[in-house]
Formats: sequence, C-alpha cells, structure tokens
Amino acid sequence: MTSPKGPGLKLDDQICFALYAATNAVVRAYRPLLAEVGLTYPQYLVMLALWQDGSMAGHDLAKRLQVGPSSVTPLVDRLEAAGFVARARTGDRRVVLVALTEAGRELEAKVSGAQKSVVCRTGLAERDLAELRQELKDLTDRVSRQEADPQEEPL
Repeated sequence: MTSPKGPGLKLDDQICFALYAATNAVVRAYRPLLAEVGLTYPQYLVMLALWQDGSMAGHDLAKRLQVGPSSVTPLVDRLEAAGFVARARTGDRRVVLVALTEAGRELEAKVSGAQKSVVCRTGLAERDLAELRQELKDLTDRVSRQEADPQEEPL
C-alpha cells in the first residue's frame, strides 16, 4: 500500500493516538463492571471526586474533573435521579452544592471491586502504575501550562 504524499505523519507515532487508544481500552474494561452498579464511566469519575473530596459546588466539581461546567450538569442530573447525589443551593443562590446521599456513599464499597479488577488487567505492578500515573499528570500539567501561556517555552 502506498502512502499519500505529505509530511509522513504516522498514526502509530502520535502520542495523542496512544493516549486515546489506552483511554478507550481502560474505559471499555470499566464499562461492564460499572454497569452492574448503575454507573457510566463519566458518572464514576464524578463519584470518585465526591468520595475523595466530599461535597462541593458544581463549578468546583467541573474544575476537579478538568471539564467545563456544562459537561458536569447532565452527569449530576442522572446521578441525582439515581439517588446517589443531592443538590442544594448555598447562601449564594448561584452556587449549587453537590453532595453524596447515603446510597451514594454505600456505592463506593461496591465499586472498589471494579477498580481493583481494572488495575489487575493493566498487568502493572503498584509502583509502575504509580509512576505511569505521575508521568501522565506531569504531561497534563505541561500541556495545560503551555495552553494557558502559549508564549512559554516548552521544557
């Protein structure tokens, strides 16, 4: 098969594709396990943030998940309909607090098995997994910093 004329970009050489493929594989591993407890993967991320950090304003939840507020709202809507979270207005009517319900707190124990199963499927030792996670966090920080200040010189 001949390649088209051009700069010679190759899919398999792209970090974006490697990250995309890895993300898809991990999400596919989670999907059936989370479905058993009535969660989608994005809903699981919302729940993880609430389990770890406790109740928070909707805009803080969006920031924590590194997405826009409009992405979090439908997730919280569905989690609230399922009885896992509740929303309440604070003293500032513009701020909506998202909190776990009792059912939402109890869900954490049920979901921990899914997390352990997916970690096992990676085949990575705990130390290797921690190193990979840190490398990905550092990559995110570098790209985000460059995005926020395009004049900054890459490292």
